[in-house]
Amino acid sequence: MRYDYDAAVIGLGPAGMAVSIMGSEMGLKIAAIEKNKIGGECMNIGCIPSKALLRYSKRFYSSSKFLNSDSSSPENCTIFDDMQKHIDFIRDKKTLNMFDKTDLYLGENATFKDRHTLIVGDKTISANKIFICTGSAPFVPPIKGIEDIDILTNENIFSIDRLPKSMIILGGGAIGCEMAQAFSRLGTTITIAHMDPNLLYGKNKNSKNIMEDELIAEGIRVINSVKATEIKKENNVIRLYLDNNEILEGERILIAAGRKFDFDKLQLDNAQVKYEKTGIIVDPFLRTTAKNIYAPGDCNGHFLLSHAAMHQGMMALINSMTPSLFKKDFRKFIVPWTVFTEPAVSLAGMSEYELKEKKIKYEVISMKYADYGAAIAEEIPVGSVDIYTNTFGRIFGARIIGEGSGEMINEIALCIQKNIRMYNLLFLQHSFPTMSFLIKRAAEQWAMNRMNSSLIKKMAKWAFRRFY
Repeated sequence: MRYDYDAAVIGLGPAGMAVSIMGSEMGLKIAAIEKNKIGGECMNIGCIPSKALLRYSKRFYSSSKFLNSDSSSPENCTIFDDMQKHIDFIRDKKTLNMFDKTDLYLGENATFKDRHTLIVGDKTISANKIFICTGSAPFVPPIKGIEDIDILTNENIFSIDRLPKSMIILGGGAIGCEMAQAFSRLGTTITIAHMDPNLLYGKNKNSKNIMEDELIAEGIRVINSVKATEIKKENNVIRLYLDNNEILEGERILIAAGRKFDFDKLQLDNAQVKYEKTGIIVDPFLRTTAKNIYAPGDCNGHFLLSHAAMHQGMMALINSMTPSLFKKDFRKFIVPWTVFTEPAVSLAGMSEYELKEKKIKYEVISMKYADYGAAIAEEIPVGSVDIYTNTFGRIFGARIIGEGSGEMINEIALCIQKNIRMYNLLFLQHSFPTMSFLIKRAAEQWAMNRMNSSLIKKMAKWAFRRFY
């Protein structure tokens, strides 16, 4: 059968961009469909603006401390307008040019007519293969009274016209922690209410970290292990009622309580694509239950991270043109992630909690920033590198907290993915004095731990005396 396109891509966030741009560069005829803005949530209302706000707040906070002054909050400043100008430039002047070899359908919803046919606005198009890359949306918990409140989510927080004097943040994941620190440093009084025992680590009660302590030290109030039962607004004050009988008050409230999916407009049933509340069902090769339709990125519910979505978009495209024997299982690739607070928190592989749950024998090699001369000299002593390994140098996972952790964690992710051992890191020269040199120090410490064996010591003495 002859189709209008080799592939149609629904949604141009990280996953959809990867499929569209790579596919068009390979010579495929691509239909790229986006109902909102190119770049999706990450570029427009997620990763990029949040990092810009964090950087601005860091400069403001640092200058205030340096001047030892109580600088007033930049309440009427133009930070959000400036951020939007940068985002518009990135999207319209840089990113849009990448789609010059595709047919763009902007501002239109896509609906399945069948597994090869889409209705896009007033047009009907067909494609040999279709990639669903529709991402996810903020989840708003069904709290009594919340429908009467003008809430903030990541979809609208970057377009507010002024900084609130106080804000409640419901949720303590990456979005909640990053926005808490950014707004607090700009002068907003922040309270985080979080349902799990600690920030970031869910139900793992033993994983409280330096980052949480730093947020508290900066004046952010953190209340863990609580649930919201009701919300009201009286005299322009929002009141959030908690199940511990406490009532929180704030001018605004940010909901950062997870993600949800909405596939109604796609009419997936018309294409025999099955889905659940947790996302579209995919096999290890990112195929849906309709084998010509792939669903990379957030929409499948696996690893709700922008870089994971980009990677899955690439994998889905490659798998769509690869014989079954050579298709790659997207679940076998390590997904590192970072929370860009100060200090930043980065993880890859298994956590200590997971290792204990699976009864895997491991040891922790820990290097503290405070023991590293370069970190002390640069006045960044807060942080640590923790690598989870074993006697044979296998790396199970790592947690890095501190400046540069988002760059450093990628080295660990590669080690886990390619089964690179601690002794390989020992013999890899690291540029000095960088923070990543702490990874080499961890490898050295692992090697020194092996010297605790009396047999190894005897062998070392014998070899040292025997050979020239």
